[in-house]
Amino acid sequence: MSKQLKLTFVTGAGTVTGANFLLENISGGVGESQKFLIDCGLIQGSSVADPENWKPFAYDPASIDILFITHAHIDHIGRIPKLIHDGFKGRIISTEPTKDITKIMLEDTVGILSHDREHDLHTIYTNENVMKAMSLWETVPRHQVINIEGGFQVRYLEAGHVLGSGMVEIVYEGKKIVFTGDLGNSPSPILPDTEVVVDADYLIMESVYGDRNHEHRDERRKLLEEVIENNYKNKGTLIIPTFSLERTQTLLFEINNFVENDRVPIMPIFLDSPLAIKLTKVYETYKEYFNEEAQKLIKFGDDIFYFEGLRNTMKTDDSKNIVHISDPKIIIAGSGMSNGGRIVHHEKNYLPFENNTLLLTGYQSVGTLGRYIEDGASSVRIMGEDIPVRAHVVKISGYSGHKDGDHLVEFVASTADTVKKVFCVMGEPKSALFLVQRLRDYLGVNASAPNAGDSVILEF
Repeated sequence: MSKQLKLTFVTGAGTVTGANFLLENISGGVGESQKFLIDCGLIQGSSVADPENWKPFAYDPASIDILFITHAHIDHIGRIPKLIHDGFKGRIISTEPTKDITKIMLEDTVGILSHDREHDLHTIYTNENVMKAMSLWETVPRHQVINIEGGFQVRYLEAGHVLGSGMVEIVYEGKKIVFTGDLGNSPSPILPDTEVVVDADYLIMESVYGDRNHEHRDERRKLLEEVIENNYKNKGTLIIPTFSLERTQTLLFEINNFVENDRVPIMPIFLDSPLAIKLTKVYETYKEYFNEEAQKLIKFGDDIFYFEGLRNTMKTDDSKNIVHISDPKIIIAGSGMSNGGRIVHHEKNYLPFENNTLLLTGYQSVGTLGRYIEDGASSVRIMGEDIPVRAHVVKISGYSGHKDGDHLVEFVASTADTVKKVFCVMGEPKSALFLVQRLRDYLGVNASAPNAGDSVILEF
C-alpha cells in the first residue's frame, strides 16, 4: 500500500495573506497520523485583520502536532493566539530570529486587536496567549535536521526574505516537499540570497509578483536617491509607508550608504515606528544571519542602521511634533499598506500639498489605502475626512521583499527536472494564474493555483 499525505490549503490560496497550510499523514499505519501546520497568519485587506480570521479553524487545533513557521510577518504568524485560544498544545518550530521577532510582532498585534470587543478578540489577543505560544516554541539553526515520529525529516533552508526566514523542507519516504513561505528579492543589501532547491518533488510556493518584475537593484537605489534629492530641492516632506520588518531595515541601510558617502543632503529623517525601532534592535542581535557584505561593513565599524540626521520617535508626542519640524524632511512610518499605524496621520497632514512626496516601496493589497493611492485616487478617506492627493506619488517596486516573476520562474527552473507538482499560493488570482501558465509554458512543469479550502493527496 502506498503512503499518502493530504495537503490542505486552508487559507493563503487565492489571496496574498493568511498563510495556513495543513499537511496530514493519512497512510493509516501505526504512528502514521501526524498533522503539521505550516504558518498560521492573519488574512489582511482593508483593515489589519479581516473578519474571516475569527471563524473556527477548518481543523481541530488540539489535533495539530507541530506548527512550522517560515517567518515572522503577521500574515504568517498573526493567528497563533487564536490557535492557542482554540486548544493547540503542540510544538512550534522556527529559526531563532523568527521566534524573537514573532514575540514582538504578536505583542504589537495584541495592542491593536485586544480592543475589538465585537469579535471577543480581547479573549484571544492576550499577553497570556502570546506567552503560552512562546512556551511551546523551539528553535533550530538553518539546515539542522529535525527527526519526527513517522519517518519525517524537516529542516529550514534560507529564504532570504526577512531576518531568519526559512523554507520548510519536509522529507518523507524519500520524497521532498518544500514550502517556500515568502521568497526574498535577492540579492538583498542585508540578507543572504535565497537558497537554490534542486530536488523537490512537491513545491508550495508564493506568487505575489508572479505576473510582473521589479527594477534592478542598481536602478532601485538610483530611484531612491533621486526621490530623496528631489524632495530636498522641493523643500517638502517625503513620507514613506513601510513594513516594520525588513523593508525598514533595508531602507535604513540604503540611506545610511547615501549619507555616509555624501550622496544626499543631511536632513531630519524620522523613523516613526516603535515596532520598527524594536525590530531593528533584533536585527543588530543576529548579525550572523546577514550576508557577507553586510557583516564585513559591521566588522569595520559601520553602524549600518544609523546615520547623521536619523531620529527615532518612540513616543506618541514625539510623533505628533514632527509636523512642526521645518522642511525638507523624511518620515518613515508604518504600516506599509497605510491600513493603520502612524503613517495615516502623516498622510492626512502631507498628501494635500504639491511639494510633498509619498513613496511606495512595496506591495499594496486590494482595498487598502495604499492601493487606492497607488491606483491614482485624487482623494482618499482618512479618519473620516476626504483628503485630496496633491503630493507626488512615486512607486519603487524594487524594494519589495519578494521575488518578481522572472526570478520565481528561475527558482522553479532549478528543480524542474524532479518536481511532480507546483502549487502557486499566496498571490492574487491574476498573479498566481499568470505564474502557473509561465511555469507550464517555459519549464513544462505541472503547476496549479489552488483555492482556499482545496485539498490534494500527495502519493509516495
